[in-house]
Amino acid sequence: MKASLPYKISIAFERLKENPKPLWIPLLGMATVVAASNYLVQFPINEWLTIAAFTYPIAFWVTDMTNRWAGPRDARKVAYAGLIIGLILSAIIAPVRIALASSAAFLSSQLLDILIFNRLRNRPWWQAPFLGSLSASVLDTVIFFSLAFAGTGIDWLMLAGGDLTAKFFMAGVLLLPYRFALRHILRSAQT
Repeated sequence: MKASLPYKISIAFERLKENPKPLWIPLLGMATVVAASNYLVQFPINEWLTIAAFTYPIAFWVTDMTNRWAGPRDARKVAYAGLIIGLILSAIIAPVRIALASSAAFLSSQLLDILIFNRLRNRPWWQAPFLGSLSASVLDTVIFFSLAFAGTGIDWLMLAGGDLTAKFFMAGVLLLPYRFALRHILRSAQT
């Protein structure tokens, strides 16, 4: 009887846990994505979209890969550390209002992503990262844009709509590197 993909994935990640890797790679990735996105949100592509709409979803990818590889506890560690490092870097390169709005949105959405991913982790390979990212993107967008731009004269509802559309698109696109990483991990675990 051929083993299902979720079973193979869980076995591969159990083998990786036997030889745990440090969390510095996802921590560095998370901090870089958050700081870059907080800087890039200041640069609109058009009236309804900023460059950050295409960079920030990578944070969910980092969280999902960490969750799959090391579990929800370590994914939360990466999210908390990413929050702190990202906030410090963002306070240097972005306005304080954006840094604080980002922090509130980031923590809430990352914890939601981790929760949903973990509940769906034994379903078909794409469901946990895709549905977790979609749900977290909605929460992140509402919190961030309402705090960062409400009362500024900027049409934040239009920006939020464009941002959310781009995040949904990126959630689909990021399934490709997610799947590739899973295959690599499965091959590594079999050797």
